[in-house]
Amino acid sequence: MELLPRSSQEFASAQYWERFFRRRGPRSFEWYGGYTELCGVLHKYIKPRDKVLVIGCGNSELSEQMYDVGYEDLVNIDISEVVIKQMTERNAARRPKMAFQHMDMMAMHFSDSHFQVVLDKGTLDAVLTDEDEKTLKRVDQMFAEVCRVLPIGGRYICVSLAQDHILKKAVGYFCQEGWMVRVHQIGEHEGKYSAEPDAQFFMPVFVFVMTKFKKIPGSTLRILEICPNEQDKPLRMEDEGQLTEAVRERQRYALLRHQLSRSSATGDISLDLCDKESGKARYTFYIVDSPTVRAANSNHFAAFIIPQGRETEWLFGTEEGRKQLAGSAGYRRLIVVALHRDQLYHGMEGIQSELSTKVLELAPKGLPDNHQIPFLSASNDLGVRTVQHRGTSKQSGEYVIEDVKGDGPSFFRRLVFLTNRNVVQSEARLVPDTPCKVQKKKKKDRRKITEGMPAGDVLAPRNAEIDKSHLCCEHHKAMIAGLAVLKNPEQLAGSSLAMLVIGLGGGSLPLFIHDYFTKSHVDVVEIDPSMLEVACKWFAFAQGDRMKVHITDGLEYINNLAMKGDTSYNVIMFDVDSKDLSLGMSCPPPAFVEKDFLQQVSQVLAPEGIFILNLVCRDTQLKKLVLNVLREVFPLIYTRRIEEEVNEILFCRRQGELKLSPSELQEQAAALESQLKRPNVAWDLTYVLSDMLKGVQIV
Repeated sequence: MELLPRSSQEFASAQYWERFFRRRGPRSFEWYGGYTELCGVLHKYIKPRDKVLVIGCGNSELSEQMYDVGYEDLVNIDISEVVIKQMTERNAARRPKMAFQHMDMMAMHFSDSHFQVVLDKGTLDAVLTDEDEKTLKRVDQMFAEVCRVLPIGGRYICVSLAQDHILKKAVGYFCQEGWMVRVHQIGEHEGKYSAEPDAQFFMPVFVFVMTKFKKIPGSTLRILEICPNEQDKPLRMEDEGQLTEAVRERQRYALLRHQLSRSSATGDISLDLCDKESGKARYTFYIVDSPTVRAANSNHFAAFIIPQGRETEWLFGTEEGRKQLAGSAGYRRLIVVALHRDQLYHGMEGIQSELSTKVLELAPKGLPDNHQIPFLSASNDLGVRTVQHRGTSKQSGEYVIEDVKGDGPSFFRRLVFLTNRNVVQSEARLVPDTPCKVQKKKKKDRRKITEGMPAGDVLAPRNAEIDKSHLCCEHHKAMIAGLAVLKNPEQLAGSSLAMLVIGLGGGSLPLFIHDYFTKSHVDVVEIDPSMLEVACKWFAFAQGDRMKVHITDGLEYINNLAMKGDTSYNVIMFDVDSKDLSLGMSCPPPAFVEKDFLQQVSQVLAPEGIFILNLVCRDTQLKKLVLNVLREVFPLIYTRRIEEEVNEILFCRRQGELKLSPSELQEQAAALESQLKRPNVAWDLTYVLSDMLKGVQIV
């Protein structure tokens, strides 16, 4: 420990290195690995007859090992006179052609274009310790000397940890000079950023290969590439920022591996694995540890494959759900794997072959040797997902319409905004017209959680209609059940109700109201015109005498009504999401729960009417503030938490004396349901309105 410098700036000090090598003596000190780790890359860019200059050689054995395999034209320089003397004495007899010179690389004595290669292992990192003006000036001198002693086509090969400030300076400098920049990651090895084995800081090692091109004045051409592994083809990067981010991703992954190999995962840890050719995400890993699980027999570590289209379910799409999944699976560590859209997968065996190495890299501490990783799933197939349409909304960005197979024989159509790909914006069940077989393989016995299963018989709808009787979203079911709070629920189905719904989405909620409350008049407000097109084309939504869509801002719509003072709705529903995912409240946007606006909502609500709000808020303090503001405007508020979801449905009344007990609410819900069930009209038998009001509380 005492050999480490007190501050990083000392790495650039000649006095520090004199002291370091005197104390350490003749023992070699290998920064960032030795010849064995580096030879794969070095042999690609250094020919045996090349003249090679090694700057900041120290007492590394790299030059000696290169000499021994045929690289004899090697010149080594270092700022430490002590180490040059040591290395000269050590190699005089065995390696007579190799030279060691005491020299400052900031002012070298060699002629222009004297070497084909300048090799730097850790020297740039030692010099570029910070971004102070003095340090950057020294680095500019160093780079200028490297440029000077190399001819056109010469290579500056720099082995580095590639910290942010080094990436910025090195890539920026050589791009500006018109050089080609290629970055290699050295296999899966880890660099030891320490002078002693008991004090190790692990980081991945990178090799920068800067190739000198003739500088063309005014040219903006940049050739930037990265090679994730030695055997991979280089990936071309569009700009310096993309190259920097690619390196950072690999650094984060290496650090994550190091942490997970030594301790349990804390919180919800996730990472994307991308397709090397397209750069698009192919898998998402969620690493979940269950410290209370005792690893009996082989229950140390497993991977769980989420069937396509089911990644949005609570059990797979939330941190709490994945914790429950890991606990029920009974493994110390479970890697939960989500499959991505627009990616082709070749069954469980293909996925297992593709992922086995990457999964093993994230193994927990103490994993037995030769451990066979079980691959589990919730189904006997990988699921079916068909992207029916892609579009872009000015309000919400890219979105997809996709049909997916649910848990069982049912298929569902979904609207998903890709900015929040694990949240279903709208969903509807499909009624298949003509089923068709997609895949057939031999079946095996399976448990609820299935291990290593191939795809089985799968049916997909060839032509399908929307099942308008089925509400997929639990919060939509609760919002409909909440209408039982209104007076005389046994008459509501045939009453001439005036309803306002803010937020269209796929239109399932207003469509259900229109079809089952047969004399209702529904106004729907949607700010995004593309959503009306989506709802009509893909979710069977349609306007008519009793259904009208207003393409405008919901805030402006209600504000205008409040100013006119001539409109009164029996029911107002807010089911509108926020586009700002950083707020801790994803539904509704904050402006919709400000006091002044809520007072306007109260103005356009009938005295005995009901305001129903879908609240999705993960910030407990923010939720308290929202509830406090609501109580200032509405004297009576019921709340219904949606199990296994963040949604909380609030039923707000202007008149506090209309309070009903939970049992009375359930009785009224049962009465409302009896009115909605009509002869020759489909009704989803799983939908029991009184059940949706169980657990209702007064705020």
